[in-house]
Amino acid sequence: MVEATPESLQPARLPPLHWVSPLRSEEYAEFRDGAALRKLGLGEHARALTEFWPRRGPVWDGLALAGGAVVLVEPKAHVTEFLTSPSAATAPESVAQIACALRQVKADLGADDRSEWSRVFFQYANRLAFLWWLRARGIDAHCLFVSFLGDTEMGGPEHAETWEALFRAADHALGLSPRHPLRPYILHVHPDLRELEKP
Repeated sequence: MVEATPESLQPARLPPLHWVSPLRSEEYAEFRDGAALRKLGLGEHARALTEFWPRRGPVWDGLALAGGAVVLVEPKAHVTEFLTSPSAATAPESVAQIACALRQVKADLGADDRSEWSRVFFQYANRLAFLWWLRARGIDAHCLFVSFLGDTEMGGPEHAETWEALFRAADHALGLSPRHPLRPYILHVHPDLRELEKP
């Protein structure tokens, strides 16, 4: 889709996206950790990332450049994909490192300290954590949530308002205010699969 219909994934607030993953020429490979940073031209930050988050961190479904900005992309087609499980980390050092990272992010964003980011909407929470980490390092980073409409096979939402309500609920569960500091760097598009599948 990033090569066939890139306009369907283009957020209005950014320059045209230059996709670096997933690409047909790389068999649609997806990247994580230092490999993801290198795809974005940020390989010099790979060592620092290991100090923030354990290895085998989030796998990014899409990565793009937009002018001088980098864009982390997370797609979803139905609600149950968004209702993710708690953190699966079991090694004590990994659990402690994730907890430390999330405490930093929560404090900086002014989130309610009682919210449990490692248990509720954990995938969404760790995407916000990575966005925060990049911006804290002076990188013009954005996170693009691609929320598809019309996935009839899985009963996905038909209207963008459903996704918008779900993201508001997730922010509330994470103790985030509607105007938290990362808000300007979180983008949403809602491609309609029914339109994309037309011949």
